[in-house]
Amino acid sequence: MSTDKMSADLVAYVQESEFDSLLSQEAVIVVDFTATWCGPCRLISPLMEQLAEEFKGRAKVVKVDIDNNKPIFKRFGLRSIPAVLIFKNGELKETIVGVSPYEQFSSAVEKNI
Repeated sequence: MSTDKMSADLVAYVQESEFDSLLSQEAVIVVDFTATWCGPCRLISPLMEQLAEEFKGRAKVVKVDIDNNKPIFKRFGLRSIPAVLIFKNGELKETIVGVSPYEQFSSAVEKNI
């Protein structure tokens, strides 16, 4: 049984042009900075899907492909991926770099809701 199609829609890719308006529209937003060539990024991808499911309606989870959106990656002073940034009311609250257990992501989101 494949749930790929269903879960693929939970975490959408956003472009730099949409980023700022998204920050102003959503109270809590989780941004996964990723790239297709990044092995560790693939490890946290299912965790982002799980996060989107758990916090549906309370937090929005999106991905940014850094190859297509380098300026936004640099804007937040990031040097390596995977990097997950959590924003509340447009303000950066939390940065988690590297592969981390699901609990670290979920508790970071929880305390900003």
